Amino acid sequence: MTEDARPDPDALLTRIQQDDLRQTRGRLRIYFGSSAGVGKTYAMLLAARQALANGVAVVAGVVETHGRRDTTALLDGLPLLPAVKVSHRGAELDEFDLDQALARRPALLLIDELAHTNAPGQRHAKRWQDVEELLSAGIDVDTTLNVQHLESLNDVVGGITGIVVRETLPDSVFDHADQVVMVDTTADELMARLAAGKVYLPAQAERAAKNFFRKGNLMALRELALRRTADRVESDVQAYRVERAIAPVWQTEGGLLCCVGPHPSAENVVRSTARLAQQLAVSWHAVYVETPTLARLNSAQREVILQTVKLAQTLGAQTAVLPAQPLARTLVDYARRHNLSKLVLGTRLGTRTWPRPALAAALAQVAPDIDRIEVGLTKPATPSRSGSAQRDMAQDAAPDRQAASRLRRYGLAALACAVTTVLAHGIAPFLDLANVVMVFLLTVVGVAVWLGRGPAVLAAIVNVAAFDFFFVPPRLSFAVSDVQYLLTFGVMLVVGLVIGQLTAGLRFQARVAGQREARSHALFEAARDLSNTLTQDQAVEAAQAVIAREFNAQVAIFTLDLDERLHAPSLDNAMSDIDPGAAQWALDRQQPAGLGTDTLAGSPWLYLPLKATTRSRGVLALRPTESQSLLLPEQRQQLETFAALTAMAIERVHCIDVAQVATVQMASERLRNSLLSALSHDLRTPLASLGAMAQTLALSPPALSPAQADLAQAMAEKTRQMADMVTNLLDLARIQSGEIHLRSEWQSVQELIGGAVSSARAALGPRPVSVQIDPGVTLVECDAVLIERVLANLLENAGKYTPADAAVEIAAEVVGTDARITVRDHGPGIAPGQEDRIFEKFTRGNTESAQPGMGLGLAICRAIVDAHGGRIWAEPADTAGIGGAIFRFTLPLGTPPVLSDDADEPEPILP
Repeated sequence: MTEDARPDPDALLTRIQQDDLRQTRGRLRIYFGSSAGVGKTYAMLLAARQALANGVAVVAGVVETHGRRDTTALLDGLPLLPAVKVSHRGAELDEFDLDQALARRPALLLIDELAHTNAPGQRHAKRWQDVEELLSAGIDVDTTLNVQHLESLNDVVGGITGIVVRETLPDSVFDHADQVVMVDTTADELMARLAAGKVYLPAQAERAAKNFFRKGNLMALRELALRRTADRVESDVQAYRVERAIAPVWQTEGGLLCCVGPHPSAENVVRSTARLAQQLAVSWHAVYVETPTLARLNSAQREVILQTVKLAQTLGAQTAVLPAQPLARTLVDYARRHNLSKLVLGTRLGTRTWPRPALAAALAQVAPDIDRIEVGLTKPATPSRSGSAQRDMAQDAAPDRQAASRLRRYGLAALACAVTTVLAHGIAPFLDLANVVMVFLLTVVGVAVWLGRGPAVLAAIVNVAAFDFFFVPPRLSFAVSDVQYLLTFGVMLVVGLVIGQLTAGLRFQARVAGQREARSHALFEAARDLSNTLTQDQAVEAAQAVIAREFNAQVAIFTLDLDERLHAPSLDNAMSDIDPGAAQWALDRQQPAGLGTDTLAGSPWLYLPLKATTRSRGVLALRPTESQSLLLPEQRQQLETFAALTAMAIERVHCIDVAQVATVQMASERLRNSLLSALSHDLRTPLASLGAMAQTLALSPPALSPAQADLAQAMAEKTRQMADMVTNLLDLARIQSGEIHLRSEWQSVQELIGGAVSSARAALGPRPVSVQIDPGVTLVECDAVLIERVLANLLENAGKYTPADAAVEIAAEVVGTDARITVRDHGPGIAPGQEDRIFEKFTRGNTESAQPGMGLGLAICRAIVDAHGGRIWAEPADTAGIGGAIFRFTLPLGTPPVLSDDADEPEPILP
């Protein structure tokens, strides 16, 4: 493999990282079509049945058949995931149950209609967000999608069909899919299927035929779907070419490469290429190759060229400025690297700096497989706007000063030739003429190194003439006595010209290499300085220093405060014109603003959002001394790289702070659990002894007086309460340390509730307890001891904070795939905003100060329910409508064993 054919190491590293991510991430396959009825769901089900036959664990999560018999028949034999019922606007909706899918973890899950909007109250607003969570959990997903649901084509589809599609998804979901299967059919066949009732039911089909399902609409949507699929396939082809380091151009997409030069027609070439790319529906690139000759253009001409490159970027091109000397080879290498099969060139205008015939011939010789398109001028007799601008800017750029600089370089070359002639005249008596020739050639090399190619050509010609005039007999005459000297003159001239050209080219390449090395060194220093920062202020200070130094600019960095609001830095008087509103705009829209952009272009400041891995961390504001420097694409890329390094440094510091806080919290939690566990063990024995002695005292002769008996009973009760607190402490410590393992068995819900009521009877006192159990709730798989503990804690909680005659209600019902148990009391209820906080450790309600306890009962309930894979929550008082508090928790139902018909049905144990 040659050096030029080697793949980009950064691209290979990125691909390796993506492959590693795919090892743990599920694979997404999208069945893509132009509209409903093309057969996407049918194709997905056929593939799923084949996978099921091959032993893959397939589950149908959401499949919309729309009453189609053939599609419904394919569902037979496929395991189905029950839908969850959601109430919305008085109707019961069947929605995808994400939690059940995650708990079941099939190898392949079928989810129809990827762009679907979930009902309010679901975890995610969109179904594609559910799919993202499933993929992150390692579950493969097959899904379907119509072209009108892509966000980028939403307005196009609306303009074609006259119907605005509300349900859309980002194009990135489609682009990042592991596989896209195009399901296609012709418009005539699709309309025939609609008429036959194979797309919608008759009533729906009649409405669709009058609105969306018109032949013109279907043909246009089919074209959009085919083009979008082709774009996706082209991306896969390009990734394959990069991975295999394939150099020849594959004329698949037919991408365009626009060659931007310094001639007045450059802007016309860019616009023509943009129109051609739009007509062909292909991507295009625009590059400017800065040869040594073009590198010596004045600043006004260079700015015109850079404005043309920026115009190409605005029109949708991927732009680049390439420093290189062999023009044709550079263009061909770029075209092959990006698989661009057509080069677009401008019409020759006779400019000496851009010899079009030589370039076209060189391109044909280097790459005969690449097409070349020459663009003509729209108005040859009228100067283009760019040509006028170029002349005006050139006039404003002090041409007299440029001519003086050019004359000075040529004058220095002539002076060097004169000095060489004087020096050679002094050493000529001691040297042969052949050695004198070497002195003149050395002067040509020196002039080429210090003054450039043109002065080197002048030096070669002048030195040949001086050697002939002063050193070849007859001297002081251009006459030649020996014809052999003509060969010497010719060789000397050719060698001088060649050496001058090569030396000037090496000088240019050395300058380019030096600039690249300087940029790389600057990035290294910035990365090194930012990696050593430990606080956000240090990172901001280091970034401001290095960016200000490298870009010769004033720099200010806006960061986010604790409330996620943009915090303005401390500004001096020189930065008083900075606009915080523009910085906020750049942060909100994740786009640059200000200098060199289309937003607030008149501002002297450029605002770049600091995009990190997870989110933006602030805004970089920069005001360069020379605004033209940011027009260079490589300079802009360098600045964006600095911004990315700054964002990652700020995010790293933020993550360190979060990790330190989490580490301290974890250490504190472990220490507290250890202390609680040790304290609980040490207190259990004395408390048990104290309780036993209180009971013994009450029963020992002689009989106690009524006051003494009440005191003994109070001692026993307080001892029991303290023992319960110690037990709660010990259980909580064990649960959080992971020492308690569930002993799950199928348990009767009635027995669980009855056992809990019996356990909490002392705390409930005379309060009446009513139990209502839904017939569908019979058995649940759980740890009976722990679930009874949850119910007992909830009942004891009701006994503490409700009046003695207040009723307590217990209900069990089926909600989706879960059993939901509710405990309702008629006490003071829960203060709004405290519904989740009361489940934290050592947290007690506002009315609990007069009640004994440590605020651990509900924390233990949450830990136990979470360990069972359920969820527990509280509802505020006003939700009940009749006062009091409502506590609910769920347990997965699963598939209970089948009981025999003659089995005795257990009765609830109620005192």
